[in-house]
Amino acid sequence: MADTPFKEYVLAFSWVIYLWSTYLNYRQHVALQDPRIPAAMKEVIEPKSSAKAREYGLDKSRFAFLSDAFEQIQSTAFIHYDILPLLWAWAGQAVERAGYDGYYEITQSVVFVILLSVLGTVLNLPFSVYRTFVIEEKHGFNKVSPCLFFMDMVKEQVLSAVIGIPVIITFLKIIAWAGKDFYFFIWVFMLVVQLIMILVYPTFIQPLFNTFTPLPEGSLRTKINALAARVHFPLKKLFVIDGSKRNSHSNAYFYGFGEHKRIVLFDTLLDQKKDHPMTEDEVCAVLAHEIGHWQHNHVFRTLITIQLHLFCIFYFFSVFIDHDPLYRSFGFDTRPVLIGFTLFQYVISPLETVLQFLQNAVSRKNEFQADQYAKGLGYTELLKAALVKLHVENKGTLNPDRWYSAWHYSHPPIVERLDALGKTE
Repeated sequence: MADTPFKEYVLAFSWVIYLWSTYLNYRQHVALQDPRIPAAMKEVIEPKSSAKAREYGLDKSRFAFLSDAFEQIQSTAFIHYDILPLLWAWAGQAVERAGYDGYYEITQSVVFVILLSVLGTVLNLPFSVYRTFVIEEKHGFNKVSPCLFFMDMVKEQVLSAVIGIPVIITFLKIIAWAGKDFYFFIWVFMLVVQLIMILVYPTFIQPLFNTFTPLPEGSLRTKINALAARVHFPLKKLFVIDGSKRNSHSNAYFYGFGEHKRIVLFDTLLDQKKDHPMTEDEVCAVLAHEIGHWQHNHVFRTLITIQLHLFCIFYFFSVFIDHDPLYRSFGFDTRPVLIGFTLFQYVISPLETVLQFLQNAVSRKNEFQADQYAKGLGYTELLKAALVKLHVENKGTLNPDRWYSAWHYSHPPIVERLDALGKTE
């Protein structure tokens, strides 16, 4: 591998993926222009709602052409013009001016990540603003004010620094301490970090952005508790989150380990527009689907898959970490560990693309399985009605291109889910 042109390889593959994605976007754009309502939806969706969904999809599709092109040009420029070595040099100069010594590479790595994060935020800010205040606003989803938007952005940057910097420092120190077998210790460390974040995020981080309130006593709470008891779901708390503070998209989820599960309902789910109100029984049908994920251990299986994936990444990185041609190909004359890990991720991007495709396929299979679990509990018609209402409220695509959906969708298209629920086993 001494003469491998890593930079050229990465650039070539990135353009192959970009052109493939653009072709899929084009197919989706064409499909979105089809005004026909699928047979499974004709009796439950009005032509007016279908037209609104198509227009929303077309606006997002047009935006995707522009944002994807910008991202591709940006990443190509970063690699071709050796922007990463330049940022690394600037980080080193900043560290020297600050008079740091000792863990010089670690300090420089932290400054490098900060520079890269700030640059990425600035470059992507116009697209984020346009997506929120033009597309989402036009179609009635955006509820966030400019002030709240920028407050969220600042909070995210601060949280990224508070959490990310200690993780980066520990990551680099473990590699320096463990030698050639660092991959095992790094894997254990990242597993611990993930488990801590699963516990910490809903309890301490998300409340910085949203307010959680207990679901009031009433018939809905009684029905949900009855459903949980019926299937032995270890429900401890029921919350409503103020998702309407930022947008009107609807959702529901559960979190927690072992015998301490919590269900969270978005207020938008409980207060959908008068044209498509969600009944209490339909809300229970949605939760029956979510409990189906728990019953089939989808979350645990996903966590195990992620751990196997990370272990392989860290192991193969341990093989590449001292490979000089990799660093030289991208314009580096030294071998900083963090840079090596970044470049290694560039190199394995073809494999990561395939794995993401497979992950989406597994996710769609899990969604079908969770639907069937809710069906087995007697929620067939209620779940179908709830899925349709959620789809209409969120202005989901009715006629997605089958190639596009197979490549991008983590959830099956609505028509496929309705067909599967309607089949007799």
